[in-house]
Amino acid sequence: MIEKSNIFRRCFSRSESATITVYPTKEAEKQQMDNTAGDLPVSERSVRAFWILGLCNNYGYVVMLSAAVDIINKTTSGESTHSSNSTLNDANPARKCTEMSTGAILLADILPSLIIKIIAPFFILAIHFRVAMIVALNAIGFILVSQATTIVMAISGVVTIAFGSGLGETSLLAYMAFYKNRRILSAWSSGTGAAGLCGAGSYMLLTYLSGANRSQPLLVFLAVPIIMGISFWLVLERPMITSLPEITYEETHNDVCQATRSTELIDSSAEEFTPTCMDKLRAVPGLLKYMLPFGLVYLFEYFINQGLQELIHFDYSWITSDNQYVSYQLLYQTGVFFSRSSIGLFQIHNTWMLALLQGINVIILGADAVYGYIPGIYYIWAMILWEGCLGGLSYVNTYDRINHEVPIEKRDFSMSINSFGDAVGISLAGVLAIPAHNYICSLPIFIR
Repeated sequence: MIEKSNIFRRCFSRSESATITVYPTKEAEKQQMDNTAGDLPVSERSVRAFWILGLCNNYGYVVMLSAAVDIINKTTSGESTHSSNSTLNDANPARKCTEMSTGAILLADILPSLIIKIIAPFFILAIHFRVAMIVALNAIGFILVSQATTIVMAISGVVTIAFGSGLGETSLLAYMAFYKNRRILSAWSSGTGAAGLCGAGSYMLLTYLSGANRSQPLLVFLAVPIIMGISFWLVLERPMITSLPEITYEETHNDVCQATRSTELIDSSAEEFTPTCMDKLRAVPGLLKYMLPFGLVYLFEYFINQGLQELIHFDYSWITSDNQYVSYQLLYQTGVFFSRSSIGLFQIHNTWMLALLQGINVIILGADAVYGYIPGIYYIWAMILWEGCLGGLSYVNTYDRINHEVPIEKRDFSMSINSFGDAVGISLAGVLAIPAHNYICSLPIFIR
């Protein structure tokens, strides 16, 4: 009894004079290496789950953009034509211009996401409830669009899916912060990039197989929210929200003391790190260094995609103007996919440089849309691929910086609110693309 009382007396004393000898185990050494690298351990199962979640979350968004023409044709008189038979500008018949810019379709698909990305970060992260809402919104959206008989019903379905996609991105990015592992972020980013390729490609394939029945593919895509729910609730492993203290070995009484003090620190930290709504608002200015270059990259690239690409044509016998636009979209999504999967290979900290390079792309491609000075489509293909790579690099490296630079008590909110930056950029791109399209279409044609 005397020896035990001495142990506890020494445990609760605050003497710093004792010399401590530490004998780390292999597990402690591995944990120390992980902490040095800045990542916490994560299972392969969770990595695969986040890849699927990223794929499913962006799938509906991509499909809605791909199906925009079919949605409009189905819910109107049916006299609308595809881009290969687009209406020629009356003032300048030589320049092929559609009656409405694709920027209008983009706005319908992004504005609901922008609204949810403003609101959601300031509410508690009830992740299971949010994922249930995401799955339900995507399923309801696909059903509404596939069964739509009016344009209002169809747009309602597009808006519903947009709400689900926006809520999914802001919620899962915030939840991702608890894993604090670069592989999780890489898997999510790669999955969202794959959604572009798989979403557009699968819709094209299914509409080809279904023939005149254009609503059938949208019903098939009901499998996507189901797979998303399975991945989150059955495949993904829960993160360790509170990390365990490092284990040191000394005498028995010092070991008991260390464990007791560590437990007190964990208990106090759980109460300390609960930022209020005002704390979150005060944190926003410090996040602008991430949000501004991120938003600019998306502003520039979506202005290219929805405002310029449809105006860049080449007179080739082996590829029509319609297929040229499809090839631009495919190459863009290819660049996004591979660059979003690159975080495990290299990291870029200067994200402002990516915004500058994307702005240069706008100037080059915008000048070609007006003057037609680029001699061949191969140069355009290379630039579109490069444009997609810049967008993907900005996405994955911005979130990687937040995940490793922002203090843990602010990280989930920071990851979530940063997604507001790209939503603003995309929305502005849609707004600017409409007058830019109309202005370029009023100009005389320049023969290449």
